[in-house]
Amino acid sequence: MEIDGGHDVDFAKQTQSFLEWFKSLPGATFHKDIELVDMRGSGAGRGIIATADIAPDTVLFTIPRAGILCASTSPLAAQLPAIFNQDDAASDSAENEDDDDNSQDSWTLLILILIREYLDPNSKWKPYLSILPSTFTTPMFWPPTLLSHLQSSSILPKIGHASATAMIQSRILPIIASHPTLFFPPGSTPLPEADLTTLAHRCGSAIMAYAFDLETDDQDPPQDQDDDEWIEDRDGKTMLGMVPMADMLNADAEFNAHINHGEEALTATSLRAIKKGEEILNYYGPLGNGELLRRYGYVTAKHAQYDVVEVPWGLVEGRLRARFAGLSGEQWEAVRGYVKEQEEEEEEEEGEAEDAFVLEREGEDPDAEGRLHGEATFVGLPEELAERVKVFLKGVKKVAGAEGELLADKAVRKEIYLDCVLGALQDRERQYVTTLEDDEKLMRPERPVEREEMALWVRVGEKRLLREAQSWVSRELEAARREVSSKRERGDEDAPAAKRRRA
Repeated sequence: MEIDGGHDVDFAKQTQSFLEWFKSLPGATFHKDIELVDMRGSGAGRGIIATADIAPDTVLFTIPRAGILCASTSPLAAQLPAIFNQDDAASDSAENEDDDDNSQDSWTLLILILIREYLDPNSKWKPYLSILPSTFTTPMFWPPTLLSHLQSSSILPKIGHASATAMIQSRILPIIASHPTLFFPPGSTPLPEADLTTLAHRCGSAIMAYAFDLETDDQDPPQDQDDDEWIEDRDGKTMLGMVPMADMLNADAEFNAHINHGEEALTATSLRAIKKGEEILNYYGPLGNGELLRRYGYVTAKHAQYDVVEVPWGLVEGRLRARFAGLSGEQWEAVRGYVKEQEEEEEEEEGEAEDAFVLEREGEDPDAEGRLHGEATFVGLPEELAERVKVFLKGVKKVAGAEGELLADKAVRKEIYLDCVLGALQDRERQYVTTLEDDEKLMRPERPVEREEMALWVRVGEKRLLREAQSWVSRELEAARREVSSKRERGDEDAPAAKRRRA
């Protein structure tokens, strides 16, 4: 998650200073049988291990709410009430491109808070801020030569360094420029815009990697969220906060601890017996290695079961057009018009149509002790993809004459759908520079630390999923073709007239 270029002595001193600061917080606790340790050798920065056997349901540490850095504990909220008390300050403005440049959401507010604390030499949060990374292993900070190792990964369009810079310049820097004394107290030297932009990127990445989503007093928990659960915010819809010590826990798809919250404090609790020397791990959710790398800057073998890959609609449409290559230009215009009309109706009811479709596996959730059971498997294509193809084929049926009559047969439509999707999956795999077989020769069982190897794990995970999807579709296609062939041989009465004539 982080790269720390400091000397070992400085690293240890900063760790000890932070630990002493944390323990001094009123209401904070830190179990005698756990230790905050240097884990840079495994690319994890800091982590927490057990120094003795720990029983299940043991409170590992307690974080008072007053020790959380957020809008309710930062003086900046009181100093800039017009900004922090906007209607629905924790709204979804980040998702609305038409919002005013001065509008803020939970994400940008916390960036402002962190910048203010970083720039204040007397900040009470200094011992905590000093252990947050100054550089990151997330792809946001990779040069083009490193990004090229991701090849055609689905995470590339989501990295968004340029859009993050634009957000900083339109919504962060103007606030700082308008209130210089709040961010640069007397005696300090204001930073130039380039340095402020760099600091804002650093703060945004720290939030991405470490922040928690804090429930506000007037907010009901999401229906799919336990009352005592804190989840990491990714939608800019709630109040974000930096949670010292909770964010020192590393995480994996199998874990042994859980963060709960109450009105006055958070508690980290062991989910099962933890042996001496074992690392205490939290859970970030069912994230594939691509998303894990994008957000947190690392990958793990156990998160591979959650890998996803996106297949652009354009690849499927290209295969469908090839299947009906005999249609004239005028007929294709009619098909496009029909599809567009249907999509516009769908957008009014359900939102914008998908440009790409996500393939993923199905598997069991971790159990109550944080353990995984069984293997996740690919069991089917997205329903949205089937619906989009269905609309496309309806458009073809309307204009294609005798060939269109064949599309009245459900079995024929299914065969065409699966055949074209299979071709699109093969086209998607060919977008990568290297083959799966070539990449697998480079794979090592150890969790990678180098960024090139992390990129390798991401693209291998996507290619493996594409292969699994192709195998599934191939089996379904074979069955569909047998059904079509059987119906033709029988000359079924429910078959289209044109097809019966050829039988």
